[in-house]
Amino acid sequence: MHKLWTKLTGTAVAAMLLIPDVLLAAGEKASLLVIVADTRKLSGWEAWFANLYNESHLYFTLVTVVTIPIVGVLLGLLADLVMTHIGIDLKSSELSEH
Repeated sequence: MHKLWTKLTGTAVAAMLLIPDVLLAAGEKASLLVIVADTRKLSGWEAWFANLYNESHLYFTLVTVVTIPIVGVLLGLLADLVMTHIGIDLKSSELSEH
């Protein structure tokens, strides 16, 4: 238990000593970093999606989390349809090898 407290205390002291140096490394005139999507050459759904990212990261995350499984299911169904049309049957578990 004594070793654990020694490690935790050492880590806390190191963090307190190093964090101000990291935060002040850019100087006094440094501003906050802003990350935005460049929408100048986008149109249609790409522009909408990029503007959604610029306006609200929460809505962008929700739309992305909902969209990815839906697109995955649609692509899976399309692949199943194509394989069925070319003669690959994935629904039966029989081995066709002899």
